Amino acid sequence: MAFEEYQGAMFSQQWKASARKYQVVADEDVKIGMTDGTKLSANVWRPTGDGKFPAILSFHCYHSDGQTGPIKPAALSTAQWRNPGQERTNASLESGDPLFFARRGYTHVVCNARGTGKSEGLWDFSGPQEVRDVYDTIEWLAAQPWCDGTVGMFGVSYFAWIQLFVAALNPPHLKTIFCPWGSTDFYRDFIYRGGIFSYKWPAGWSATSLTYGKCRPANVSKQKMGEKKYREAIARLLEDDDVRDIPELVAALKDPEAGVNPFLVDLALHPLYDEYWKERTVDYSKIKIPAYIGGCWGMFGIHTPAAFRSWEQLNVPKKMILGPKVYLDRPVYQLQHEAVRWFDHWIKGINTGIMDEPPIRIFIMGTGEWKNTTQWPLPETKWTPFYLHEAGLLNEHEHWSHEGSDSFEDSPWMRGALQYATPPLVENTEICGPIALKLYASTTSTDIHWIISLLEIDAEGKERFLTKGWLKGSHRQLDLEKSKPWEPIHKHTAPEPLTPGAIHEFDIKLVGTGKLFSVGSRIALRIRCVDDEPKNPFELAGSGSMRRTAVSRVTVFHNDEYPSALLLPVTRGNILNTFFSGGALNE
Repeated sequence: MAFEEYQGAMFSQQWKASARKYQVVADEDVKIGMTDGTKLSANVWRPTGDGKFPAILSFHCYHSDGQTGPIKPAALSTAQWRNPGQERTNASLESGDPLFFARRGYTHVVCNARGTGKSEGLWDFSGPQEVRDVYDTIEWLAAQPWCDGTVGMFGVSYFAWIQLFVAALNPPHLKTIFCPWGSTDFYRDFIYRGGIFSYKWPAGWSATSLTYGKCRPANVSKQKMGEKKYREAIARLLEDDDVRDIPELVAALKDPEAGVNPFLVDLALHPLYDEYWKERTVDYSKIKIPAYIGGCWGMFGIHTPAAFRSWEQLNVPKKMILGPKVYLDRPVYQLQHEAVRWFDHWIKGINTGIMDEPPIRIFIMGTGEWKNTTQWPLPETKWTPFYLHEAGLLNEHEHWSHEGSDSFEDSPWMRGALQYATPPLVENTEICGPIALKLYASTTSTDIHWIISLLEIDAEGKERFLTKGWLKGSHRQLDLEKSKPWEPIHKHTAPEPLTPGAIHEFDIKLVGTGKLFSVGSRIALRIRCVDDEPKNPFELAGSGSMRRTAVSRVTVFHNDEYPSALLLPVTRGNILNTFFSGGALNE
């Protein structure tokens, strides 16, 4: 091939992706008609010339100009998060660089959802109306004179999850989706993690991204419940002590029609996994097109669980990437070469070699390296129980006779905790995969909020947070058809209050992680009923859980009769297990 045909392309000696060869023409505020007459607003970037090109759709509810303006990409660092130097956070800038796609022969369309930006109507948070709008937008694009009739989708976070929802409707002209960093079960992934209302994330999202995006939410609950029942339900919430302890939630409930409050009120009115949430859970069985999925270890509180769920349940050609704990630069440009390779293969029919490579790539923290595989969980996984012992020990050894329990107080006056850690490791030990905790515990109250953290303690004693798990005690009922020994899944449909003083069994899912624990470090487990103070944007996204205002004393049992244990996915090392004696090497 001619030298110039490789300019701006990703290529190897066996294949090449589309090169940069087109100039670009941009059309702003293009109106796209929906079947009910509502018009959505989109910005369109097309390759110059008379030819017809595939379309790539990015669909969102945010500020339009920020998505694609000439903004230098930047990550949200911990310093910026604590002391922001810019007027607005950049977290919602997720559509990708439209010039990149258009220069390589794709028309990139970035469209505002109904009820956001310049689009007409009221916003339906990833609900049936919004998903149908995406369907209509895809079919509208395919019929345009500058489109060759094929459409793909691209983007992360909001831009990602909406792709999986619309793929279940099977628009005739949608050929593939590129959707890492998504969510596919909003109840479990980030709004009611473990059944605990994670109010702070949607409250913050409402106050920043949605407000700046001129979002005008539909009042879904009011429409379905009617005015009288809607007001009665709000009044009941305002009588709840735990709700009354959250000023931003109280303010929204007292003025439910103002601004973006209808969205936050909708979430608060649906504490159980009901029809509202079922409409916002992906039905994988209906998806028929190839999908590129994934995320990173850092977004455990919003996106990471969906990556593994998608890999398990998608029965289509697919690839998954699990990256390091690094906040993507915004506007997002990472993975755009990879996306062009994906679109070239599935839309243009070009051999880019992408489907010849291993379908799963996983970054192992602590190594700086990637692991390629064909299965998840990894085929070499050995789930190993690490038992909770007296004196804060976490170890593979089963309980001795007459071991007992540990207790702590949870109240607005004292938020206690328990922590268990292994002895220093004598082998480099890799943990990669799903994690589960079996707890036998009692409380003096009728409920409890379990918030569990997995930590690394290095040889110098410094703690590093890895991942987290949540469970509202009254939601402990398992969905036995869906649960696995390494992944408990709860129904969240019929709360069962705890009997004060009685010992109950709790199965708690921790979001999977991938980490190499070096010799001399320790694996630690922290048990609390509230979130730790977040130290970075990732921990912030995975916190904000509602606190209980009740005064309670919590007891965790660890003995022969009640063998509380952490089930860890060991994928390397730990051949001789951990050593009480320290395992000093005789070199």
